[in-house]
Amino acid sequence: MLDGTNEGVLRPVGEEGNVNWRSDFDNAWAGLPIPDGMSLSHWLQTVRSNPLLDHRSTGELPEEVDVVVIGSGMSGSLAALSLLQSSEPPKSMVLLEARELCSGATGRNAGHCKPDQWRGYSSYAKRFGSEQALKILANEQQTWAGLVTYVLRHKVDCSLWVGKTLDVMMEDDVAKQASNIFTEYKNAGGDVSNIDVVTDPAEAEKVSRLKGAKALYAWDAATLHPWKLVAHIIQQCLDLGLNLQTWTPVTSVTGSAHQWTVHSERGAIKTPAVIYATNAYTGFLLPETKSIITPTPQMCNRVIPPSSFSGSKAIQNSYAVVYRDGLYSINPRVTSDGAILFGGDPSNQYLLHKYVAEDERRQTDDSLENFEAITDSVREVGRNAFQWDVSVVKGRGARAKYDYSWSGIMGITADGLPLIGAVPGKPGQWMSCGHNGHGMARIFTCSPGLARLIQGASWSETGLPECFQVTKERLGM
Repeated sequence: MLDGTNEGVLRPVGEEGNVNWRSDFDNAWAGLPIPDGMSLSHWLQTVRSNPLLDHRSTGELPEEVDVVVIGSGMSGSLAALSLLQSSEPPKSMVLLEARELCSGATGRNAGHCKPDQWRGYSSYAKRFGSEQALKILANEQQTWAGLVTYVLRHKVDCSLWVGKTLDVMMEDDVAKQASNIFTEYKNAGGDVSNIDVVTDPAEAEKVSRLKGAKALYAWDAATLHPWKLVAHIIQQCLDLGLNLQTWTPVTSVTGSAHQWTVHSERGAIKTPAVIYATNAYTGFLLPETKSIITPTPQMCNRVIPPSSFSGSKAIQNSYAVVYRDGLYSINPRVTSDGAILFGGDPSNQYLLHKYVAEDERRQTDDSLENFEAITDSVREVGRNAFQWDVSVVKGRGARAKYDYSWSGIMGITADGLPLIGAVPGKPGQWMSCGHNGHGMARIFTCSPGLARLIQGASWSETGLPECFQVTKERLGM
């Protein structure tokens, strides 16, 4: 992979255009200065005429409601729907979104719902014990199944693909480590019946179409258009009486137990219940989470595949391509336009971290487009692993085009797990935040679980792993 010699690509704005980061931080949102623009993900680019993008159910904010939800991504929309469809739904609910509908992490990811079946077992077991590790991984299977079932049952037009995802190990030591984790997971009682394993390098290369592959593991996963899924959920909520207010930044929440006032740039709303579905931005409204949830920018790259990987030769699987210094999550958009989306932690990720560290305001700035160091890393995989350029004869076929990339902000927690449940010391405040860039494989169980807690259920009734629950200890209180 890249050897670090590309550090020179990180030049200030205006020098050859390698970094296009807007620097106007005059506006304020949630107490943090932010720029007046944002990058548009592949998903947001394709829904510019959708009226839900800037929907406001009423011209003015209501003065008082039963529930206020802050954040219109997957967490907020699904929590709202779960409450509204319950046997005792709230009589009134407003959902506040600072910008366009679903313009945060859900609307900026690579569109991959990939449940971890085994790879995270060892690290989870070391932190939380074997029982919790197994519950975490089982929960991801339940989440994936729940998402797919919802899409199929409601016939959601969101480019759903269901098939085999491939974890491809690209170096011998990476393959050995994967084998050890797989064995440890199996010996602990983990279900491996749905995982196909290839340890012969020649066969791994053939199946994955990646030169240099050492081993691979395959199981069921999904890809989809996440914005369109959220839009379908939101429409259901609107039909059930939700008041949706986009372009309504929340600036603070004040009050005391079950008597809260949610302040925004457009007015204030009184409510006994507040749901934070604010992920990476939670610390600006809940200061007690600032040291626990770290906003972390990430890039997604869109690649138009070459002729040699198009048509009947198009990629038919999603991937995690794993090196010792990087992991590439790949969504080939099999059921739609065939553009290949790259996410994950590329080998040049440290250069992005270095750039962000130079100014803390960049932690929550998702206006970054086309960060050349990350794109170079993606090109390296296309050139050397997929060998996209090798088979293109001059004049007979198109080369791969690395035409666009965008940024999103992940909420990375100190222990690597989401924070679900009641906010300690603030009765009537609830949260589903800090999804660590893995929310697609967790939210479809976390948000319904949170809704049950709000309506009086015990934690055990949610079916969620105990280690997901918000506690004073996890918040360092």
